[in-house]
Amino acid sequence: MPEAVAVFAESRSYKDVSEVHRSIIDTYRDDFPKYAGSRNLNRLLNVFNFAARNVGVKVKYSNISSHEQSVTLKKDIELLTMARAISKVIHSHCSGLPLQADLKEKVYKLLFLDIGLMNTICGLDWPAVSQMEEVKLINQGAIAEQFIGQHLQELLSDKANRELTYWLREGRTANAEVDFVMAMRSSIIPIEVKSGASGSLKSLHQFMGTKDAPLAVKIDTNLPSVQHLNTVIQENKLRKQAKYDLLSLPLYLAEQLESIVAGCLIEKNSS
Repeated sequence: MPEAVAVFAESRSYKDVSEVHRSIIDTYRDDFPKYAGSRNLNRLLNVFNFAARNVGVKVKYSNISSHEQSVTLKKDIELLTMARAISKVIHSHCSGLPLQADLKEKVYKLLFLDIGLMNTICGLDWPAVSQMEEVKLINQGAIAEQFIGQHLQELLSDKANRELTYWLREGRTANAEVDFVMAMRSSIIPIEVKSGASGSLKSLHQFMGTKDAPLAVKIDTNLPSVQHLNTVIQENKLRKQAKYDLLSLPLYLAEQLESIVAGCLIEKNSS
């Protein structure tokens, strides 16, 4: 949030930043009655908090509340989405472009409006995080996904289609999921987000082995690189080769993603 950044630039105090975050959250909660109408405010608040604590997780209404009807919770999510307090990342089959023409509207995950506010609602202001020396953050993957999701939304801000999409294939024994899928330079680009320097790429292998995509992107804490991967996937009980180029970028280069991908595609097409 700009106010939080401005306060830190002036005071260099994370405590002051945390106070700004808490104040903004209270303002959002106080505004709920203005657009909630006749809807239950406590339930709306629960959905708001659920979104912050479950970023990047496929939404199941029973996980939000076991005693509320799914249609009721769905309307609450739609209301918060229209208010831009949260946003959806919707599953696309990614069979071709535009990705939004191939959506499965009932399958989606959520992003919160801001990573700082998300952490505050989860009880993770900077003083708390800075003291966690050996305790692993169980939601560090969600934090990384929220960070990249916000940057991708900014890349789409001047586009006609601004809905973020992802890819999910659910199987009886195992699922495959790619965090985000974008259309760049008339190409389908899958994007996998990792919170550290390592992690499995099984889902990305599966996507690249079954879809006509020229390039895949992995965003993590490693230095930039391009790798030529050659692996084998299982498709309809048959083994299939998956050859593709993998662009690896550090999290801090997320803002430059579009221009870097464009450069890679131009180089790939000219070679």
